[in-house]
Amino acid sequence: MAYERQATVQNPALIVYLIDVSASMASPLGDRSRIEVVSEALQSTISQMLARSTRGSSIFPRYRIAMFAYSDAVYDILDGVRSIEELKDGFPELTTLRTTQTSKAFVAAERLLRQEWAKLRQGPAPLICHLTDGEYTGDDPEPVARNLQAMLLPDGAALVENIYISDDILPEAIEDPYKWSGIFPSTRLASDYARKLRDMSSPLPESYRSMLTNSGYGLEPGCLMLLPGTNRELVALGYQMSASTRL
Repeated sequence: MAYERQATVQNPALIVYLIDVSASMASPLGDRSRIEVVSEALQSTISQMLARSTRGSSIFPRYRIAMFAYSDAVYDILDGVRSIEELKDGFPELTTLRTTQTSKAFVAAERLLRQEWAKLRQGPAPLICHLTDGEYTGDDPEPVARNLQAMLLPDGAALVENIYISDDILPEAIEDPYKWSGIFPSTRLASDYARKLRDMSSPLPESYRSMLTNSGYGLEPGCLMLLPGTNRELVALGYQMSASTRL
């Protein structure tokens, strides 16, 4: 069955984060700015990865992380791929810039996966987790996202997840993230861009869903890796989803 390989020290999971830092990310989300909520949720997820990789007082790094911020250009926040152990003291602060060149970020992710490909064959399929709060400027990112989803390893194709901070994704608000069943190919969405992100999102593997179910979430079989980041709880769920590789 696909997406069943465990992340180990010898074959860690690779997660690539693509983070929109356009000017609109300075807008509020609850009582914080969007970029602050994203940074906090990402730091919490990294802490969870560290906890999952720790036995006693020793860290057995089962995750490798790359992180690209993008606006007018793409910025390699970590200067390459880093072991989760190297992030125990946090990561550089995210700051907002100007436009939303989403395609450039996906191109950077594709280039990185091709560079890392030989290291990935024995481990879990890599995951690209993209967070944005608005429509792209410049080239259409969907063809590059589909290129990524066509990159096949023994564990399965590379996974693409999208977290969309917007009220223009679902017609109705989600009252309880823990009881929410997820977004499906047939789910009615509120905007063309939400539908495009749905087309760019992979199905949630059952092994990932099982891990999230154990954490109390109610995502149902067949849902997609598309999250409406309308509050900090849903942003946190999106990042927790990215870290749900089997260990």
